[in-house]
Amino acid sequence: MTHSLTFPILRRLSDGCFHSGEALAAHFKVTRSTIWNALQEAETLGVSIFSVRGRGYRLPAPVQLLDRASVIIALGEQQSVFNIEIHDQLESTNTYLMEKAAQNVPSATCVAALLQTRGRGRRGRLWQSGIGNSLTFSLLWRFQSGAAALSGLSLAVGVALIRTLHGLGITLAQLKWPNDVLIGHQKLAGILIELQGDMDGPSAAVIGIGINLRMPQELRNCIDQPAIDLKSATQQEANPTKSPTESPSELLALLLKSLSHVLQDFEQHGFANLQAEWTRYHAYQNKAVRLLLPDGREHHGVVNGVAPDGILLVNTDNGEQRFAAGEISLRGLI
Repeated sequence: MTHSLTFPILRRLSDGCFHSGEALAAHFKVTRSTIWNALQEAETLGVSIFSVRGRGYRLPAPVQLLDRASVIIALGEQQSVFNIEIHDQLESTNTYLMEKAAQNVPSATCVAALLQTRGRGRRGRLWQSGIGNSLTFSLLWRFQSGAAALSGLSLAVGVALIRTLHGLGITLAQLKWPNDVLIGHQKLAGILIELQGDMDGPSAAVIGIGINLRMPQELRNCIDQPAIDLKSATQQEANPTKSPTESPSELLALLLKSLSHVLQDFEQHGFANLQAEWTRYHAYQNKAVRLLLPDGREHHGVVNGVAPDGILLVNTDNGEQRFAAGEISLRGLI
């Protein structure tokens, strides 16, 4: 169980300045030993805290933390569309929201967490995160159609992410089928979708999204694939707009606005209406690839795009073949 003061103290330290134990104790009306115990708990969560005798405690650098009020303000006219929950810590926003979805919470409920301790990616991988290092959230969206009609949903969500990133000047961002955002061949963001409901009746999708904001070296060492963060991606751009890492609350609001537009489009027209746009952003379009199937078999071919249902189309020695999400791993041939 996390100490009740751990996250309130971290918010106090988010300015990157030194705060003495005495001043923190006075602010929270507790003893200095209570402050020390709460900060020890923070370090067990992977938060680095500098402690200097005579000066106090501080974080390695200033960090903007998610704030519900700031998200709502940034949503502007769309704030009435969304039900926003911001948690200090959750094991997984997807798991939490899947449970809430079964309890009939409304569509467009968004749950975000400053820290996920068991965040999940595709194929059961852990999504590595830390305080201020990533933006991790899940969005519940209810559909009148059944789960069978939601083919291509993860690709549609990818379009929403790319629209947002390109709008922020991150023009190097591309998509990797079926649910990753890349800069070059490095992963910037991932999508994990879980469904509830009947194949033919009303259904609900919990859309989990994780975006790397800042990645200290110790976090990079825990990731089993090439990765990049928004801070580095912004530095690579010739004409970036305001850095999206400066305010994760504003970034979350921008993403939700884009997701709302795309999901309404998807609900009315399916993925087919977004197919051409998605193809423009695909990092592997018309490129030679190696497809790795779960049973260990390999297929070599050239990506020929995606079908209106989101299925990957690959030209192989045996002609054009279709590959479904979750069955393969896609890698560019070197």
